Amino acid sequence: MAFGGPYRAILARPGAAQFSISGLISRFPMSMVGIGIVLMIQGLYGSYELAGRVSAVYVLSQAVCGPQIARLIDRHGQARVMRPLLAVSASGITLLMIAAVAIAPSWALYVIAALAGSTIGSMGTLVRARWTLLLDDPHDMHTAYSLEAALDELVFVLGPVLATWLATSVTPWAGLVFPIVTMLVGGYWFLSLKDTEPTPVPQTRAERPPSVLRFGAMIMLVLVFVALGGVFGAGDVATIAFAESLGQKTSAGIVLAVFAAGSFVSGLWYGSRRWVAPLWARFTVTMLALAAGVSLFPLVNSLVALAAVMFVTGLTIAPSLIGGNGLVQLIVPPAQLTEGLTYVGTALGVGVSFGSSIAGSRIDAAGPHAGFMVAIVCAGTGALLVLASMRILKRSSARQVPDGAA
Repeated sequence: MAFGGPYRAILARPGAAQFSISGLISRFPMSMVGIGIVLMIQGLYGSYELAGRVSAVYVLSQAVCGPQIARLIDRHGQARVMRPLLAVSASGITLLMIAAVAIAPSWALYVIAALAGSTIGSMGTLVRARWTLLLDDPHDMHTAYSLEAALDELVFVLGPVLATWLATSVTPWAGLVFPIVTMLVGGYWFLSLKDTEPTPVPQTRAERPPSVLRFGAMIMLVLVFVALGGVFGAGDVATIAFAESLGQKTSAGIVLAVFAAGSFVSGLWYGSRRWVAPLWARFTVTMLALAAGVSLFPLVNSLVALAAVMFVTGLTIAPSLIGGNGLVQLIVPPAQLTEGLTYVGTALGVGVSFGSSIAGSRIDAAGPHAGFMVAIVCAGTGALLVLASMRILKRSSARQVPDGAA
């Protein structure tokens, strides 16, 4: 079958193209709000440390509340839960822009960022849950998860470039306007598509299952994704600071887009293939390769060299994310899939928040390369965690089909 054949086949399913496209639009905030906050606060307050902390509060609040929102969605449905929450989150981001322009005290920025982050949920998780309902063939699920990982990276290709250009060429807060619009337009379009929405499973308090974190493999995946998120958070802030140190701050978004472009290319290729190697093994290999690539970041001395290294390293990102999400579907019960996917997604967010916050502090103290060192530590930690959890991941993947698809 041609390279695009598997993708055309799944998108031809009734309703699939509509929820995938609307889900793509609604996901722009995940690549733009964090960097938009950093650019806005740094531009208006002149501090990478404060910028990293406010961004960390936003992402961390999303990580803490995301799994609870997912449990509500499993019981009450996507539209019923997310329609009011999207409105609250969009209002919160708008208030954060107003507060920053007014040079509000830092505590006010933290409170508003927490409000916006705690209510935004995870639209990518909702899209993947719809694919799970629509498809029953493991090979098709592998293709669908690969498609969504590639679309995630497309968002990360376009989002940082647009956010950086708006914040540096228009006004520091302009980078947050576009994600607000896409959140509302794409989000409410997605939630209006009732035919493909998973049927909620109402439960009494006594019937509610325990958290998916009762599975040891889930705990290990969450920890690995926290480390992986740390790479992204620290890398984003360090790249912005590195570009600024060279007098080319407006080019930071392009470099980050190149990083995501590598992942986008590898995600499409990865999803078009049927694999013989087991999923847990491929996940291990891609995480180790990611750590090796990140270790080269501090060695570069120009944006061109950094972009080249980031593109090659980016080739490992989508396969790692696809593998992690695929392992979740093997580990958790079907009725708790949204919760399980949300945990790894929000774990990624926790890592981004810690990575950006710690890197911001180190950059203010010792310069951009100190931020890249934070990314190296996070990548190395993730690699060690994967090696330590190989046995439990292998055991939890016992139901895996031959091509490793979830």
